[in-house]
Amino acid sequence: MADSQQILCIGSVLWDVIGRSAATMRAGSDVPGRITRVPGGVALNIAMTLRRFGLAPALLTTIGRDEEGDELITRCNQMSLLTDFVYRSEDLPTDIYMAIEGGNGLIAAIADAHSLEAAGDKILRPLADGTLGSADAPYPGVIALDGNLTEALLSEIAQSPLFVAADLRVAPASPGKAERLLPLLGHPRATLYVNKEEAGYLCQRGFETAPEAAQALVERGAPRALVTDGGAETADATGGGLIVATPPEVMVTRVTGAGDTFMAAHIAAETRGQDRATALNAALSAAASYVSGDVPQ
Repeated sequence: MADSQQILCIGSVLWDVIGRSAATMRAGSDVPGRITRVPGGVALNIAMTLRRFGLAPALLTTIGRDEEGDELITRCNQMSLLTDFVYRSEDLPTDIYMAIEGGNGLIAAIADAHSLEAAGDKILRPLADGTLGSADAPYPGVIALDGNLTEALLSEIAQSPLFVAADLRVAPASPGKAERLLPLLGHPRATLYVNKEEAGYLCQRGFETAPEAAQALVERGAPRALVTDGGAETADATGGGLIVATPPEVMVTRVTGAGDTFMAAHIAAETRGQDRATALNAALSAAASYVSGDVPQ
């Protein structure tokens, strides 16, 4: 069995194709900018940030046995991310995400995570076959789980004996997929990381502030919820109380991956033994550095 201190990152590992422009954009805009292709996906973004903080993340995902997949595996290994447990599919292509960002934020994005969805519970085999755990000896460490998995698989995870001992940290892939996390609201060891809009989808109502949203999620059954709101207050709520902090003011140069950076930095801070307030501020500082462009992508 693997070291119980190993942090597992389960979900999307793919190529991010991102077009960025400093210009303010709207639907139909045609402006000059830069287009990049970099390793991405929620699970991979979290893993890369964990690695920057000196932790040793392992990936549980699917990556195709195609040219793009081989290159992605090579890039992950170069970043010292453990890929031994990745499910390599013979017939499913490597997934891809495409986004357009302007000076006014994210304009549009499309996530093609169909291979991850099609692979289903095959990506979880190491947690069941004794490699990382089993039903009789479930994995006892931190698991970062992203909402790119299907609703059926997330529902299975919520009830599975394979996850009963884990410190489960959960993030939606996007506001449009936030409701997939509903089965995990009542998981006794789950911490949800969402933005205010995503919290609204989960609670089926709008919120004025992140603290209001975080408290509502706890009232709906979440043991713990961290809710961000851009540059406004961020909240960490549990049944035992609410902590609120304000992000540092920075010039925003990118947004894709900011939430993943926040989540990973928060996990890293708590892994180092920091208290809730210190960990929350450390995560906000890391996310601010990321969106300002100070952290390499």
